[in-house]
Amino acid sequence: ARRELFAVLTSDMPMSEIALAELAGAARWPLPSTVRAIALASPGETQQLAAVLDDALAGLVNGQPCLLVPTPDPDTRTTLETSLRGRFAAVGHPVPPRDTASSLRWAVRLLNLTPTRSGPEARAVFVDDHLSTLMLLQDEPLAHALATRWLRPLADLTPRQSERLEVTLLAWLEGGGAPEAAKALSVHPQTVRYRMRQLEKLFGPGLRDPRTRFELEMALRSRRLMAQVRRQHSRVTRRARVVTADFRPPLGAGRMARVNGL
Repeated sequence: ARRELFAVLTSDMPMSEIALAELAGAARWPLPSTVRAIALASPGETQQLAAVLDDALAGLVNGQPCLLVPTPDPDTRTTLETSLRGRFAAVGHPVPPRDTASSLRWAVRLLNLTPTRSGPEARAVFVDDHLSTLMLLQDEPLAHALATRWLRPLADLTPRQSERLEVTLLAWLEGGGAPEAAKALSVHPQTVRYRMRQLEKLFGPGLRDPRTRFELEMALRSRRLMAQVRRQHSRVTRRARVVTADFRPPLGAGRMARVNGL
């Protein structure tokens, strides 16, 4: 009954409140007001964590090990942080039981975007803390189109010039002025003002329009996030290649294989 309840909650197929309550009753799992889905990096820890976290449902969704944890009050986050310390996991946002699939979907997405952590210093990451990032990267081709559309005036610059002006413009948009941007970039305010004059020539009066500034900030943030994701994936790929290159079969492995009929 618990396996069936887990499958229903993590499915996008709608189910009536009455049918869901009956299934939860059969599983002896009182339906909470809200649920968090937890995506785990290691399947070997699923049952162990389910035993630690009261009333957690454990299972696999498309090969992804995960837990469903009732979250009746805000203090649940502190409990989860403590229980997941030393483990690499992503915790979804709290949702009504019927929206559990959404919490799981974004937890898995965040897990895939976050650099792998291991050892005692590993910590769980929470979707609540990365909502804007997930929204901007929920469709990377669309995010790329957004960046291309609004940052076109920078296209003819050298990569170094473009990067310098992008960083300055984002700091200016986030800080609200040259002094704040200078402090964030650790440069002199006059340097920021000089770069902003260059940007005003490139973008024209649009920099004074609130909608344009909003779109530019989204475009710049999207481009920065996509670059971070690319760097992360590149590091993971290089690490995997190093591990593969360093592997050497022990001496005599071929002879042992022949002896065993392989």
